[in-house]
Amino acid sequence: MNLDKTDRAILMAVQADGRMTNASLAEAVGLSETPCARRLKRLEQEGYIEGYRAVLSKPAVEIGVTAFALVRFGVHDRRLSDQFEREIQAVPRIVSCHNVSGSADYLLHVVARDLEDYGNFVRDVLRALPGVTSVESVLSLREVKRDAGLPLL
Repeated sequence: MNLDKTDRAILMAVQADGRMTNASLAEAVGLSETPCARRLKRLEQEGYIEGYRAVLSKPAVEIGVTAFALVRFGVHDRRLSDQFEREIQAVPRIVSCHNVSGSADYLLHVVARDLEDYGNFVRDVLRALPGVTSVESVLSLREVKRDAGLPLL
């Protein structure tokens, strides 16, 4: 990672507000508009910025449950894992999936309308995925910190 102080400032600013104008960004990082636009374009082309997105309001889109599902496999077969990973890509309510170490094989971040909806999802979708032998759920009682972007270490 070969980023100078200004590149880092640009990355932090666009993580905080991906819709800020180039003029606002330039002012925030202490550059004139043209050099700022060039740097931003370079950061995008070099892969530091993968994309831009909106953060939706959970209540507005009727998401009342956030859960973390610990998924375990009975047999550790590469073919089953690959199939599982392919199939979860098509499940929108799985917000993220991590292959983890420890007592579980995967940690899924899942959203649902309510507990009944989540229970049906676990029964009808998660337990039916290839390789899955058990699912343990951890329900979020409240969100203390939301994804605020990546720190630049």
